Amino acid sequence: MIQIKAFTFNPFQENSYLLYDESKEAIIIDAGCYNREEENQLVDFLEKNELKAVKLLNTHAHIDHVFGNKFIFDRFGLKTHLSRKETPTLEMAEQSAKLYGLDYEPFSEVEGYIEEGDLIQWGNSELQTLWVPGHAPGHLVFYHQSEKFMIGGDVLFKGSIGRTDLPGGNHETLIKMIREKVFTLDEAIKVYSGHGEPTTIGYEKRNNPFF
Repeated sequence: MIQIKAFTFNPFQENSYLLYDESKEAIIIDAGCYNREEENQLVDFLEKNELKAVKLLNTHAHIDHVFGNKFIFDRFGLKTHLSRKETPTLEMAEQSAKLYGLDYEPFSEVEGYIEEGDLIQWGNSELQTLWVPGHAPGHLVFYHQSEKFMIGGDVLFKGSIGRTDLPGGNHETLIKMIREKVFTLDEAIKVYSGHGEPTTIGYEKRNNPFF
């Protein structure tokens, strides 16, 4: 059984996720930790629960989701896995941080690239992968059908959707991809979003004003 720990990090109030199982191996998705206090929150949780971080993933490479990538590499020796389509966004992270007046130590090294349909495996667990562009060109969603949850990044929020006014965003594409790839999953699936509180696919199908 996969356990999910959420952390809300950085000035953008981004949700970073730690997933682990009975093997005590853990994966980190969207490491947004911005300062020493936030870095310590993550490390303390791992240490108190005797977990070993074995993999870093990014749903996409907007600055608020990659602030902590360099720290994760320095602390655990892990480089990120993400869509190849997100490489330009990752390489622009330093410029993005400057636009917001935020500190960011450049780090764009990648361990491997993820394609739609790839299985993310660690410990005794695995996640399936969907490519859901619109908010970002290479945006990925990681989900578990039988345990009924998804780590959705900035695709779908409670009562909203990801913004599409950033480079590579497209509103029509995002709406289409949510309808075709996310809303076709089990309605009971709990959606852990990149910002805000969790929701479910069923709730959003019935209540999200964008649909």
